[in-house]
Amino acid sequence: MPSMGIIGWIVVGVIAGALSGYVVKDRRPSGCVANLVIGVVGGIVGGFVTQELLGMGQTVGFLSALLVAFLGAVGLRFVLRAMAD
Repeated sequence: MPSMGIIGWIVVGVIAGALSGYVVKDRRPSGCVANLVIGVVGGIVGGFVTQELLGMGQTVGFLSALLVAFLGAVGLRFVLRAMAD
């Protein structure tokens, strides 16, 4: 993923976590901290999947980092929802 610094990663994490919350509806509300954690962890998971399992290189730019983090956060929310049920 691009070198954005910690503030950039927090912004990507919040946006990806919030967007994934709209896609994967949950019965309980989640706040900014939960969205941040889900977005950042989703970015780590998404980055691992794209680089190691799909053989793609490093993401370039903010939008590609956001897309990878969003897809990882959506997957993470599905896993968390399945574990809660």
